[in-house]
Amino acid sequence: MQLLRTKLIKENGKWYQVQELDEKPNLDHIETVSGSTDEYYTYFELADTRNVRPQQRRLFFALLNDIVRWYGAPIKDFLKELFYTEFEIEHDGKSISLSDNAKSSVSDANDLLDRVIDFMFEWHVEFKEGYKMLTKNERFYLYQCCRHRVCMICGNKADIHHVDVIGAGMNRAHVDHTKRHVMALCRKHHGEIEQIGSQAFSEKYHVPVEGVKLDVGTLKKIGVQGNYGSD
Repeated sequence: MQLLRTKLIKENGKWYQVQELDEKPNLDHIETVSGSTDEYYTYFELADTRNVRPQQRRLFFALLNDIVRWYGAPIKDFLKELFYTEFEIEHDGKSISLSDNAKSSVSDANDLLDRVIDFMFEWHVEFKEGYKMLTKNERFYLYQCCRHRVCMICGNKADIHHVDVIGAGMNRAHVDHTKRHVMALCRKHHGEIEQIGSQAFSEKYHVPVEGVKLDVGTLKKIGVQGNYGSD
């Protein structure tokens, strides 16, 4: 993964992104995968190049403590090296550090945290110490619950609950779900929120009930069919 300097240019009322490359790209490869070297598609993600934040470091180690507590053995150093190594492999040998004087970016640290959280959801590790910090960024936690189809209340397998109710008779496959707020709730808690209402549900479990919006890629990955335009 390469960090590219990008410029925004406006011409004839349209905005364009221009990326500065350190070297000439492999045109043969581009033509093979895209059929043309004049126009092709790339993935885009806005990088936060600020230095890693102390809050990210505290969250990282809080999550490691949750995994250690779940596993029942003092493996924090092993876990740190495991996730650091995974990051380096994925980023072609680029190292990462969460120390105060580190040159790693906020985006780097977020990538690392995503790996830890993915691990915890995959292995059903209960969030305890880490949850106290995750709730300060509740939307991020709700997003991860949706992404992994894990109930935000009990951690069991979840359905996707639409906060913005889809009217009776509407075909969900014809709805653009990127424009609607959703939450991940198991059948039990899905039924409960519909029975007692969002406000009472929020007060009972001390959770936000506004939901989050998901991008097309995430919706497709978790199996939510809909009308996503030309995509």
